[in-house]
Amino acid sequence: MARRALVVVVLLIAAGVYGSRAGSAEAVVPREPLAALPFQLGDWQGYDAAPFAGDLLAELGVDDYLNRQYIREGSGPVGVYVGYYASQRQGDTIHSPQNCLPGAGWRPVESGVANVVAGERSVLVNQYVIQRGLDRQVVLYWYQGRGRVIANEYHNKAYLMFDSVRLHRTNGDWFA
Repeated sequence: MARRALVVVVLLIAAGVYGSRAGSAEAVVPREPLAALPFQLGDWQGYDAAPFAGDLLAELGVDDYLNRQYIREGSGPVGVYVGYYASQRQGDTIHSPQNCLPGAGWRPVESGVANVVAGERSVLVNQYVIQRGLDRQVVLYWYQGRGRVIANEYHNKAYLMFDSVRLHRTNGDWFA
């Protein structure tokens, strides 16, 4: 009986600590604006794509974003979108392209995971083939924040909750 009471007390204390940490103000992380990312990446030359309309920005809920096209001779253009969320506690959370792209008229054709090598680092990212009419695109996307690159939406949410208590941060990016 005493053992059960001790377990209940420990759980109540842990819940109280978690609640007080999760409810307090987040740590502010200094960072450069996304517009400071280079336009020249190796042989690729970037240029800003058209800015998003106000209603789309409101729907995304981002604090900063980058929307660019990169081109190089002999290749088709590559679109790059990065959305930054300073905090994901007040309803503005990263949402999956698997939800927004169909809403924009793109039909999913296939999905999987791809291994992307950047320098000496290798990361798993989502690979999503979409189609609208005769147009077909390959979308690579992932979530990045607090020192991790994550392909899985559910793992990203789990780390978000864990880091909100451990690091007192919920900031993050998603890349497509």
